[in-house]
Amino acid sequence: MQTSARRATDNSKAVAAFIAKKDEIDAMLARLTALSEDHFDVDVETLNWGHVGNLEHYASLLKRITDAAFHEGEHAE
Repeated sequence: MQTSARRATDNSKAVAAFIAKKDEIDAMLARLTALSEDHFDVDVETLNWGHVGNLEHYASLLKRITDAAFHEGEHAE
């Protein structure tokens, strides 16, 4: 049987790990936002279908994440 002090210690570690991972995600989102604001470092004058393909790939990866987070697509309940 676990004591309440033991559960609090275990929870504190889980909270710290959760916050650390959340901070990691927030940093990645900030970098992606900045890159998007800079048109993913693509000069409109030299933009080609390869750049479109890159964005399609990024969008498909992000869709997997948002589908899982919001229980949509294949993750719908």
